[in-house]
Amino acid sequence: MRQSFFWFGAFPTIVYSLFAQEPSPSPSTDNFDVIIRNGTVYDGSGAEPRQADVAIRGDRIVGIGDFKSAKAETIIDAKALAVAPGFINMLSWSTESLIQDGRSQSEIRQGVTTEIMGEGVSMGPVNDRLREFALKQQSDIKYEIKWNTLSEYLQYLEKRGISCNVASFLGATTVRAYVIGFEDKQPTPTQMDQMRELVRKEMEAGALGIGTSLIYPPAFYAKTEELIELCKVAAKYQGKYISHMRSEGNQLFEALDELLRIAREANIPAELYHIKALGKKNWPKEDELLARIERAQKEGLNVHANMYTYTAAGTGLDACLAPWTEDGGYDALFKRLRDPATREKIKAEVKVDSDKWENFYLAAGSPDKILLVGFKSEKLKPLTGKTLAEVAKMRGKDPIDTAMDLIAEDESRISTIYYLMSEENVKKELRKPWISFGSDEASQAPESPFTKSNPHPRAYGNFARVLGKYVREEKVLSMSAAIHRLSGLPATNLGLDHRGFLKEGMFADVVIFDPATITDHATLEKPHQYATGVKNVFVNGVQVIKNGEHTGAKPGRALWGPGKVK
Repeated sequence: MRQSFFWFGAFPTIVYSLFAQEPSPSPSTDNFDVIIRNGTVYDGSGAEPRQADVAIRGDRIVGIGDFKSAKAETIIDAKALAVAPGFINMLSWSTESLIQDGRSQSEIRQGVTTEIMGEGVSMGPVNDRLREFALKQQSDIKYEIKWNTLSEYLQYLEKRGISCNVASFLGATTVRAYVIGFEDKQPTPTQMDQMRELVRKEMEAGALGIGTSLIYPPAFYAKTEELIELCKVAAKYQGKYISHMRSEGNQLFEALDELLRIAREANIPAELYHIKALGKKNWPKEDELLARIERAQKEGLNVHANMYTYTAAGTGLDACLAPWTEDGGYDALFKRLRDPATREKIKAEVKVDSDKWENFYLAAGSPDKILLVGFKSEKLKPLTGKTLAEVAKMRGKDPIDTAMDLIAEDESRISTIYYLMSEENVKKELRKPWISFGSDEASQAPESPFTKSNPHPRAYGNFARVLGKYVREEKVLSMSAAIHRLSGLPATNLGLDHRGFLKEGMFADVVIFDPATITDHATLEKPHQYATGVKNVFVNGVQVIKNGEHTGAKPGRALWGPGKVK
């Protein structure tokens, strides 16, 4: 999880009802804005591809078939290329990066046309407490907070100009911090009513549902019953529940049980963020994790997952510390880290392999598998790209003491990459038809201010990696299946209006790529490298990528959940 801490299988019936919501534009004339000719068309359903032309007028696809004699302002020859629906990033952290650069370069160059936000925290609603906190935590990207609600934030992006579409879940952490604050305490009945009301307002304004990130404080402090109550409100608006579960390691099965309980009791579809078994000793749990989800599906629960295609995870260095250390917020954490007696207590807990919290320090196995990639302080930025073990040796200190020192000095979480998963398990997940894909990163570009820190390489390569490494090179899954899980599957699960498929009447989000060459290039050592192989991308009928380069166009829109009140 790349958390910036701004506190704030196929279902045909559903799919075809989406197509039937309004009449499709009729290609009654042979003049179009765009014709994509001679391509291998993957419609996003998982069906085998066919040779066909795609015709676009305005922001819609108006025909798929033979348009060789038709005329258009733009004609693209897609011979030997794949033509697919635009890809959907189920876990985007472009909340701040799109304010800095609306081009969404690292994503759009992989064919991503829609970014889904809201892993536990969302950019709204905002009150004075959250606004002050967010401004204080800004790092490489500086911006004003010109909105008060989540829907206003999405509209702000659209008006500012973005190349991709955006939508968001409502962060349960944001709702909790808005009403209760950052302390480890439970809501009063009045506060619970206030939280329900915030959910109602944001769902009516177009939020996709409730998102949680339960290993991180203050989300960690929320009880299951609190989450069920929030989800009951979201369910009234066809919302979904999506979660970075309370554990992906020692308490993996117990965390899954909690997610399934929330889905049952709130009567809401559920999804696991970045599904994994975290830490080497937990790798053998993967088969049982997948089996338990599939048993729940057979019992009638609508439950899915998404993943990224790497064995390294990304989050904060503070994930090495027990959740109680952040009771009261980051300022309280920094104060504790500067108190000798409290430091000793924290250090002792880090050394214990507990089932009470997710200990990333022990899960990584050793400090040389903990890579420091993003600092707030200019003084500490020279340490970017070094392991915790290397910095500890440089400073002549114990690695745990070094971690605590760095967090206190930087007064931030410190973006960190942990080596935690197995490649075998990644491939097991890739074979499951109910798992879609998310980068868990921000859209970036190899230019300032993005190059002041190192992102996880998934920011530049997650989606191209699916199609290059795992489809073409290793044949873990077919091209048709991969494209379905990059487009039609997440669009259907989210209830996105007329998105995710190449069908007449759908919005013209289209990616044209070379299946023989699409490749990711970003590495942990050199992450700021674009993927290659995507030739052309259209968003809402407007060409954003032309012959592999960005056109500068920003036709992206704010997208809304199916429960939005018109």
